[in-house]
Amino acid sequence: MKMPMKMPKNNVYTVSRLNGEVRQLLEGELGKIWLEAEISNFSAPSSGHWYLTLKDNQAQIRSAMFKGKNRSVTFRPANGQQVLVKGAISVYEPRGDYQLIIDSMLPAGDGLLAQQYEALKMKLAGEGLFALDTKRPLPSYIQRIGVITSPTGAAIRDVLHVLKRRDPSIEVIIYPSAVQGEHADKSLCHAIMQANDRNEVDVLLLTRGGGSLEDLWCFNSEALAHTIYNSALPIVSAVGHEVDTTISDYVADLRAPTPSAAAELLSNDAISKSDKLNVAMNRLRQGWQHYRLTQQQRFNQLEHKLHRQDPKRRLQQYEQRFDEMQLRLESAINARLTSFTMHSQGLAHRLAQQSPHNRLQLEQSRLNYLNQKLNKALRTQLSDANKALAYAAHQLETVSPLATLSRGYSITLDAKGGVVHKVADVNAGDRLTTKLIDGEVHSTVV
Repeated sequence: MKMPMKMPKNNVYTVSRLNGEVRQLLEGELGKIWLEAEISNFSAPSSGHWYLTLKDNQAQIRSAMFKGKNRSVTFRPANGQQVLVKGAISVYEPRGDYQLIIDSMLPAGDGLLAQQYEALKMKLAGEGLFALDTKRPLPSYIQRIGVITSPTGAAIRDVLHVLKRRDPSIEVIIYPSAVQGEHADKSLCHAIMQANDRNEVDVLLLTRGGGSLEDLWCFNSEALAHTIYNSALPIVSAVGHEVDTTISDYVADLRAPTPSAAAELLSNDAISKSDKLNVAMNRLRQGWQHYRLTQQQRFNQLEHKLHRQDPKRRLQQYEQRFDEMQLRLESAINARLTSFTMHSQGLAHRLAQQSPHNRLQLEQSRLNYLNQKLNKALRTQLSDANKALAYAAHQLETVSPLATLSRGYSITLDAKGGVVHKVADVNAGDRLTTKLIDGEVHSTVV
């Protein structure tokens, strides 16, 4: 005999509990992500929140951007627009749908390189490529410098000019490389590996002149960062102007603000106190940047944890649900109003069809028709009666005694007005009346 199966009590989930735990799992695992996609189904209800769908040519995801965040967006999103968004994956618990809660939004292309730069910087910092304890010290006595740059650029001319002025004894070996363009990072990596294989210099200077973020983008390559980090030769990075900062600056053993400043730092024979101060300031700046990056990472982690526990998230869920119900209510009201309008129009049409005025017009038309028909019938009947009367008069005239009188005959009537047919019908003394064509003759029988 089979025993009845016992239902577990502690591991039975409700739908609400399941959706809540799935939401916490997704929010805890993925954190903040960047996403480039196309907007569709954009909606902005009166609550101030935005609801939209982000899609590409193969998939889509529902998204929400609450009014506290969308106030910082400088443009009005539209269906079909390509955007770059940053947000966290979450679950809309009432429906069990997973969605993206958007924190920031940019038009696709604007800020994309900057976001990629920040993302790569965070990644490499997490891998320890910027750590100060991995920085190689520069040789105290430098005799030969390897310069990795374009042999025709302004940077190499500035470096050679400063070295000639400060310490002409330093030998310079140029490792030619592209410093701009699609494959420039590969060319830079090849030059660094070539210099390490040849091992003929004391230090490497990775440099080029200033330019836009796109122009300097090859120095933000992840492959170049790992090549600099794995170099056996110490590397000084001097890319762009003083305000320009690239990934290679963070990974290199020392960063110089300009190519000329790098040449000043490497000409150790004539280095001044101000140069030493600049070196110390650069190291301090790098240390501060590393500390700030580490603290920023920790702050982001704490902010993410706080965001997961924030009651505002639950309120946003309810607000989203309210907006959804409001939209459904508006749709239902509009549908009901449309139905009532159509029903009212139908009743009005039926009432118009049953209107006494229309009925009177119809009956008046019928009366006019019947009147015309009656008049026609009376005229026809009168015409037929006249024809019959004429025919009967003709027939009567044919058999009329008057007609007989006109042919020379006469009619004799007794005193009672009866016709005397024969002699035996009268007696002596009877008064007779003889009718002729033109009058009567009275006589007495003798």
